[in-house]
Amino acid sequence: MIPNILAIAGSDPSGGAGIQADIKAISANGGYAMAVITALTAQNTLGVSGVELIGPSMVKAQIKAVFDDIRVDAVKVGMIGSAAITKAVAEMLIDYKGWMVVDPVMVAKGGDRLLAPEAVSALRDNLLPRCSVLTPNLPEAADLLDCAEAKTLSEMETQAGELIRYGAKAVLLKGGHLIGDDCPDLLLTATGAMHWLSAPRIKTKNTHGTGCTLSSALATQLALTGDILQACKAAKNYVSQAIAAADGLSVGHGHGPIDHFSFLRSKI
Repeated sequence: MIPNILAIAGSDPSGGAGIQADIKAISANGGYAMAVITALTAQNTLGVSGVELIGPSMVKAQIKAVFDDIRVDAVKVGMIGSAAITKAVAEMLIDYKGWMVVDPVMVAKGGDRLLAPEAVSALRDNLLPRCSVLTPNLPEAADLLDCAEAKTLSEMETQAGELIRYGAKAVLLKGGHLIGDDCPDLLLTATGAMHWLSAPRIKTKNTHGTGCTLSSALATQLALTGDILQACKAAKNYVSQAIAAADGLSVGHGHGPIDHFSFLRSKI
């Protein structure tokens, strides 16, 4: 059975990140993609020039419309923008018992802030306790914990443990910001199981939307496999392949997107 995956996030008109990346990643991983828009952004590979948040009541109406009619096998929550939208999303998902991946989108690749500072506590209090897997990168983890960014594997372990205390069943802490030849990600579960997932660092500037892509691929793989470790490995492998093929695209003049469908092109 093809799983139905709901992505709740902002829109990226350049197609590399946000809902557009979510739809591509879900589809590429074998799911049926559905989308609830929380924000409209004006952005491209060079940066974000404008953000307009969707009203919380409309966000709730979109979620209700999906759940009233369609079986939802997994939910991915990305950019939510404000405390009011965060609380609206949490309210609509309060009875949802399926897989939920929360990607705490706070700052865009170019440095533009996408989550209001006052919304961070709303995210911690309302969504983290309900999620199956939290997928922050190192700057996002530091923002959530209000501390300095991890610089070592040991510090990653410490911060992952601190994030688990907010209630998530698991944390996939992404270590791509560390210096080195590898990109080490740490999966820590609430039961204490710890797994390091590493992949060679690929030299490219085209990594726009990797976080959105990974979390949506993960949500889809959770619905398909029912196993957090297996799903994390599959999602990381998919993203690594998409990054490796990114330079084959010619999109924009800044941080370009990864190639979500590179595996299809290799078969043509």
